[in-house]
Amino acid sequence: MTIEAARTSHAALMDSVYKGQRHIYDLTRKYYLFGRDTLVGGLNAQPGMRVLEVACGTGRNLAKVRERWPGVRLYGLDISQEMLKNARRALGEDAVLGAGDACSFDRGGLLGENAFERVILSYSLSMIPDWEAALSHATAQLAPGGELHIVDFGDLDGLPRPLKRGLHAWLAKFHVAARATLPQACERIATERGLHHRAVRGKLGYFQLHVLTAQQ
Repeated sequence: MTIEAARTSHAALMDSVYKGQRHIYDLTRKYYLFGRDTLVGGLNAQPGMRVLEVACGTGRNLAKVRERWPGVRLYGLDISQEMLKNARRALGEDAVLGAGDACSFDRGGLLGENAFERVILSYSLSMIPDWEAALSHATAQLAPGGELHIVDFGDLDGLPRPLKRGLHAWLAKFHVAARATLPQACERIATERGLHHRAVRGKLGYFQLHVLTAQQ
């Protein structure tokens, strides 16, 4: 299967998964997608800054950004047209949204911008098959001095072993896999691109936060 065919297949899979789930997604995910509001609170996004969420889903995070950091300019993309229906309803005219692949989207053609001061990846890398390509592509969207903020499942090592196994098995039903090597991938890409990388391990290792900052 070609890369393009694989990505088309993944888009179809995500639409099939979320066609029904999108109606209850935000209600249910608040009980286990921890660290998202911590990420939003740490953006330090000033008025006029362009904030892009890659794989924006229902638009929940961008709505939180709009509330926490007034005056920013919002952008989002998702591979699922079904999820974008919710995002458009949640954000209205306050955001520029488009359907695109996290690994290869064209920011200019899709969103009409050449760079972003803040880029967000929130519990998305754990759902993207070629997640390292998505991570690398996200860093390429940064304006000078811009920051990529990432939150996703961590190593879960603080959880009892049966609970950890059960959580992994349950997540797999939704095509989600925790990326155990995300810290190393962030460090490698930061070194390759001259970025500064800092990381925070959430309580019990449930989630991990990473910030990659571009040079001015």
